Amino acid sequence: MVGLTDRLDGIVGGKAAGLLDDVFGIRTVDDLLRHYPRKYIHGMSVWGEDEAPPEEGEHITLVGEIEKAEVRWTNRQPRREYLVITLGKGRRKVTATFFNAKWLKKDLIEGVRLMLSGEVGFFKGNMQLTHPDFLALNSPRGRVFGSKSLKTIADTSTSEAGELSMAAFERDFFPIYPASSKLQSWDIYACVQQVLAVLDPIPDPLPESVVRQRGLISEDEALRAIHVAEREPEREAARERLRFDEAVGMQWALAQRRHGELSESGPVAPRRDDGLAAALIERLPFALTAGQREVLDVVSGELAASKPMNRLLQGEVGSGKTIVSVVAMLQMVDAGYQCALLAPTEVLAAQHAQSIRGVLGPLAMAGQLGGEDGATRIALLTGSMSAAQKRQVRDEVASGEAGIVVGTHALLQDAVEFHKLGFVVVDEQHRFGVEQRDRLRAKAPAGLTPHLLVMTATPIPRTVALTVYGDLETSTLRELPRGRQPITTNTIFIKDKPQWLARAWQRITEEVGEGRQAYVVASRIDEDDKAGEQEGGPPAETVVNLFTHLGHGPLAGLRLGLMHGKLPADEKDAVMAAFRAGDIDVLVCTTVIEVGVDVPNATVMVVMDADRFGISQLHQLRGRIGRGSHASLCLLATKLPEGSKAGDRLTAVASTLDGFELADLDLQERREGDVLGLNQSGRPITLRFLSLAEHLEVIVDAREVAQSIYARDPENPGMTVLAGQFTGGDRIDYLDKS
Repeated sequence: MVGLTDRLDGIVGGKAAGLLDDVFGIRTVDDLLRHYPRKYIHGMSVWGEDEAPPEEGEHITLVGEIEKAEVRWTNRQPRREYLVITLGKGRRKVTATFFNAKWLKKDLIEGVRLMLSGEVGFFKGNMQLTHPDFLALNSPRGRVFGSKSLKTIADTSTSEAGELSMAAFERDFFPIYPASSKLQSWDIYACVQQVLAVLDPIPDPLPESVVRQRGLISEDEALRAIHVAEREPEREAARERLRFDEAVGMQWALAQRRHGELSESGPVAPRRDDGLAAALIERLPFALTAGQREVLDVVSGELAASKPMNRLLQGEVGSGKTIVSVVAMLQMVDAGYQCALLAPTEVLAAQHAQSIRGVLGPLAMAGQLGGEDGATRIALLTGSMSAAQKRQVRDEVASGEAGIVVGTHALLQDAVEFHKLGFVVVDEQHRFGVEQRDRLRAKAPAGLTPHLLVMTATPIPRTVALTVYGDLETSTLRELPRGRQPITTNTIFIKDKPQWLARAWQRITEEVGEGRQAYVVASRIDEDDKAGEQEGGPPAETVVNLFTHLGHGPLAGLRLGLMHGKLPADEKDAVMAAFRAGDIDVLVCTTVIEVGVDVPNATVMVVMDADRFGISQLHQLRGRIGRGSHASLCLLATKLPEGSKAGDRLTAVASTLDGFELADLDLQERREGDVLGLNQSGRPITLRFLSLAEHLEVIVDAREVAQSIYARDPENPGMTVLAGQFTGGDRIDYLDKS
């Protein structure tokens, strides 16, 4: 008998084990049993008399007599013979093609009863299978032969008299696995059957009380039923148990991270009434909203504590997150610590540095003429700076002269050393991974873990907050500062109403005539840029072509600027500065302006090929307008029809300004892996049964279970097993120890 930690080569044979490893990285019994079926097929026939034919790509298994067998030759040199056989007649006819005809043509002849299994394709309306798995059940030479996987299954069920038994195939349902051309579903099924035949009972990683209270089946039952159960209720019970396993494993990994950081020492920075933070609040030209004051009270209290703060601050575009972070950073500077603000793009980093200097004024001019006593200094570090510029900034950071250091990924480089880092702010967290923020925090003095504030203008559904950001406490800003004007959003379906696009350019001209500015956004830079392209559908406009077309056509006479990621940094800075200063009327750009760009005078945005952008990305882009005192208009243009899926998505974005509502819609559209990202070893996290869009109650329950068990037994081996895929640890090491 064997256990989960055993290697497969001693069970399924070296060749099959080698393929499983090469194709899927499956090495052990546990790996194989967690390579779950992607679906199940019904019975052993193509389709019933009253049923519609199977769809393209659907996996079918059927048994029937060969009605016709024909050897053909390819047209290309060297010519190869191949065999085409036909099962069934009329609308129930299916053909199968085999390219190793030399070995098969003597046995696959008319009248032979044959099992076929593979994915359906259609050619000129006729259903066909190309090189499917097969098993000949009454060969003219009296032997049972076929694809190795099906023959292996047949051999295991052969009677003592040596006659083939169909018992192994007489099932209502068969599992269909994620497979490849090298390793078919039946190959995997054969290996699973071999393993389950010799597997010892599987120990349960969850406490018996947890399993019983939730009415779950055991781990042993679940891992067997998900592969071989014929009744749907049994398979659903297995899915329910394995779903809870995934939820608990993820929450255990987050609990380990949370409690690990709570045990560390954070820099203590009590609030001062005579410091820079108090001076800034006193001088602000506007009153903080009730939400901003509430969040600041929480953050200020955590910065004054000896445990590292780990907080996510989410809020709508324009809700005032940045000023909250600036006040918090000044509280740390008042206590003698440095702060780092990590931004995803150079444009955003430069804007942050400029806006912080602007709001602080003399408070950010330490050592300069006009600077106040006790002032600090703001430093900016980006990858495109010259070597001399970088060296100067690094010196200011290392000496402690710069109290607030703003930068891109350049801050993460080993050459950047802080004098006394105590606080890390990460803007637009979805652009960074956990390992990147940890790398920056590691630059603190020995024995200290800096406080962490993560900010995002992309509202986060609660399930995502409890999983992706589950190691962080969450604060939310919903209230927009007074004086902000609403944004009207409309969708332009260009093919249906081309005149509406002409009206959009006219509207931009009218706004510019009133002294306002506008954005025109494209999904691609130039013809070499494939990022904004999709298979099928009309090609997307490039920003380079759009700039030329508008400048010589609909927007001729206006001052146009071009902005995209391929421009040198100094050109991007110059264009952005000119737009901010009002020297450019219309900025034709890519999503390089998606976050952080603040030009209150911009009141119109036209997004071309808006169907190429996600829901949250469109909401972010729209947030670049409506930042001043004038009513604003966002126009989403698409060449796709109104009734299409993309058209429905754009209509949804146009119908609401509630980013939290749109975030839920966005989650419904996105794959779980896109949301979850990578585990700590850099491997993508995949959830098979847990859905962030559908299973909030399961996630909340799993969080409570994980916290309860962690409080009693932080080294619980069963929990560690379930958390293996989320921590990047070797699950088998844990299984061996448990």
